[in-house]
Amino acid sequence: MIGIIDYGAGNLKSVQNALDYLGVGCGIVSTPEEIALCDRLILPGDGSFGFMMENLEKKRMVEPLKKYISSGKPFLGICLGMQGLFESSEESPGIRGLGIFKGDVVRLRTGKIPQIGWNTIAPEKKNDTLFKEGAMYFVNSYVVVPMDASIIAARTDYFGPFVSAVRFNNVTAVQFHPEKSGAAGLALLKRWLSC
Repeated sequence: MIGIIDYGAGNLKSVQNALDYLGVGCGIVSTPEEIALCDRLILPGDGSFGFMMENLEKKRMVEPLKKYISSGKPFLGICLGMQGLFESSEESPGIRGLGIFKGDVVRLRTGKIPQIGWNTIAPEKKNDTLFKEGAMYFVNSYVVVPMDASIIAARTDYFGPFVSAVRFNNVTAVQFHPEKSGAAGLALLKRWLSC
């Protein structure tokens, strides 16, 4: 089963609709016990870094999430779900992230904030079969700054370059919303489902 984590916010329905469109069975996951039953897991994002992390903690999902990720089963973080994989965020000082990756989340410094709309992603690695250059839909005020450059899978330019996707082993995460990115986003989800 593909689980979509419900921590009390997030664009669950649009992610579910995208997977339904692709003909893939999925369900909303709202308890620690359900996480372990999933073959693939998606953490969508909406709201603030602190709100997400505090709610995951209240629902006792933080440790099960870390255990799931360390099991090697496929995981996809979307938008705030990507940011939560890092150690901390300027948006919520003092709140710890999942710490799957070393690095922080910082606020965009220039341009209209939040960035809302279509922007191009450029894959970092030429032999990457998951990410293809093209336009995706973004809604973000913050971006990740990984300490390990080798996990960077794609970059995007918004008054300067930022990391728009990371990938390491079973973990994939994107700053944009594939479920709101039309045919290109659906194609990316389809590739993720087969990798």
